Amino acid sequence: MARFLSLLTLVCFGLAQPAAAAPQERDAFMALAKKGWVYELRSAMWRHDPLIPPIVINGRDMAGAALCLVGERPHPQTRVVIDSFRALMAEIFGKGLPLRYAGEDGAACGTGRVVTVRLYSDRPPQGAFNADLRRMDEVFQFGLPKGRDQVVMSPAQAQTFFGRNGRATHVMVKQPAPGETTDLETAFYASILIEELYQSFTFGMDILHFDPDTAFLSKLEEYPVNLRTLPWGSARYMEGLLTSNPYGLCRFDVFMLHALAEAPVVQTNSEEFLDYIATDFERLEAETNVTLTHAAYAPILDKDCGVAEE
Repeated sequence: MARFLSLLTLVCFGLAQPAAAAPQERDAFMALAKKGWVYELRSAMWRHDPLIPPIVINGRDMAGAALCLVGERPHPQTRVVIDSFRALMAEIFGKGLPLRYAGEDGAACGTGRVVTVRLYSDRPPQGAFNADLRRMDEVFQFGLPKGRDQVVMSPAQAQTFFGRNGRATHVMVKQPAPGETTDLETAFYASILIEELYQSFTFGMDILHFDPDTAFLSKLEEYPVNLRTLPWGSARYMEGLLTSNPYGLCRFDVFMLHALAEAPVVQTNSEEFLDYIATDFERLEAETNVTLTHAAYAPILDKDCGVAEE
């Protein structure tokens, strides 16, 4: 799904030592960690404003941030996903994610450590979306282009802006319409919400997955599919998108949450972060094993993705 880091001026284990990871899993996890987290932020625009503070990416920064829902009230299935994600984050990072519904106006979310999540189930609310961004720009001063509306590019998209007065994260995601849903709709709407929440709170980037015969190992992976001519609410679109990456979080994704929560590094988009993962791999893997046994997280996990045993 669409993910932007916008720079606009811009199972249980005992007390014994954990067993070593299988070599194929260790190698695969290290490669994915590098692809998803070790990156440089590039923008010709932000360098023009010397008043924007140096940008530091750390996957712990969003721990404990509030989730503020605006637009439609959350569908019951939306709430299941959000609550499961909040529980997972609270366990791993040791800080809960406060949640509230603020009505239609994003201004009611305030200006603290908050992730604004706009929900809709019909046509994309372009006007409300741009009003949210303009309000955030007024507060954080990230230099949104004047007189030009931003376009909703997909049924779920997240943007993190860095400005003179800090950073701001906005998520807009389509949810089920009121009432009952089909199995396809349930899977589709859960999948796109899980992805945007995970990326917004971890700063992990999309990872291209080119081989359709190789199993997915991460929710961040995406197999390229051309769905541009299909309506977002059509069965073909939903089916196509669900084949492009895992339904929910994979074992690797939970592993990375533990790594982000515990790494003693200033920036998690760094080689130092990878060095930490390599050194503490077995311990992080053991913690992941325990987390995956908790039934409360089942709604957002995909048990079918992972390294095949040889």
